[in-house]
Amino acid sequence: MTNVLAGKMKKELSLLQPSDILKFDQETSSIPGIIKLTLGEPDFSTPAHVKEAGKRSIEKNRSHYTASNGTIELRQAFSHFMKVKYGLDYEPEKEILVTAGATEAIYTILGSVLNPGDKVLIPTPIFPLYVPVTLLNGGEAVFLDTSKNGFVLTPEMLSEALDKHGNAVKAIIFNFPTNPTGVTYRRDDVKALAAVLEKHDIFVISDEIYSELTYGERHASMAEYLPGQTILINGASKSHAMTGWRIGFICGPADIIKKMGIVHQFTITSATTIAQDAAQEAFENGMDDGAKMRVEYEKRRDFVYQKMEELGFECPKPEGAFYVFPKIPEGLIQNSLDFCIDLAQKAKVAVIPGDSFGPGSEGRIRISYAASMDTLEEAMNRIAQYVKENRKSEGSLEW
Repeated sequence: MTNVLAGKMKKELSLLQPSDILKFDQETSSIPGIIKLTLGEPDFSTPAHVKEAGKRSIEKNRSHYTASNGTIELRQAFSHFMKVKYGLDYEPEKEILVTAGATEAIYTILGSVLNPGDKVLIPTPIFPLYVPVTLLNGGEAVFLDTSKNGFVLTPEMLSEALDKHGNAVKAIIFNFPTNPTGVTYRRDDVKALAAVLEKHDIFVISDEIYSELTYGERHASMAEYLPGQTILINGASKSHAMTGWRIGFICGPADIIKKMGIVHQFTITSATTIAQDAAQEAFENGMDDGAKMRVEYEKRRDFVYQKMEELGFECPKPEGAFYVFPKIPEGLIQNSLDFCIDLAQKAKVAVIPGDSFGPGSEGRIRISYAASMDTLEEAMNRIAQYVKENRKSEGSLEW
């Protein structure tokens, strides 16, 4: 029986649905023998020295609140890390906020900057979390489909959107290396986009959580070129395989971080003390922990990309993160959800339907290669067999 009070809740909730990614992952988990290449989570364990720091924190009874913005020691460690890695200067006391993962960072940022009716430019395909958080805070998502431009937003597309929507635009969201495509913005791309954005008084929200998992050319941050506009998101989840520890960061100008700290304070008070102590160790003494994982991810990237191309799944070659985003070839089910359901049932391989990631995503699937090579080899063999048994010949009826 429906509770009458359910109809009196926040009206924006009616616009939201549970995460398609988590829903599909849960639904396929019950299939016996399923290989899941669904979630974006490192399969590596948290480095031993980081785990030991967590143990020491427990033994020292570090079970009390920290400063709401995070321990100063962690903020100092992360500030040093960002300086060494990306040449960014953030004052630990005023320009860094420790959050409960990058997810809380996204909510805190959008909850701080949006007023009802504000527009947020969102290049797609992109991780879907940004959209419901925008809607929940009264904003309007404006999608910029990059699928015809190699999955990279061009300065021309950006200028056109800004001209079209004018002063209603409050922010733009970047995520790179990008989930789900694995494509990233290289230095020249970042500079060109920054040249457009610096002419407009809008927030540039740059989620760079995969920055340590960039292949080839070193990651270039949007904050390097737009320090006064950029609200930078990063964290320990991908760089140090610490997803469950829930440590993220917001970095930006001091007066902006101060106001965001108020929303953060009234939302979670502070991130977990023990997790902060472990993250401090990660950034102080594990500067290159992510590099070891990156080497393995790149090997897996090359293997999965090559196999999918051989099977006729056209896809951009990933330049970072741990995803490939192939297009379903002709002769197979073209609806991405139906394809993924059929693949899971017949081949016992679970991947994420492309339509979860916004305009420009339908007809594609996301494969996470954050899995062992043995697992990936078996998954590719199963997909190959599925394609062989289910591809329809030319001229046959369409699905």
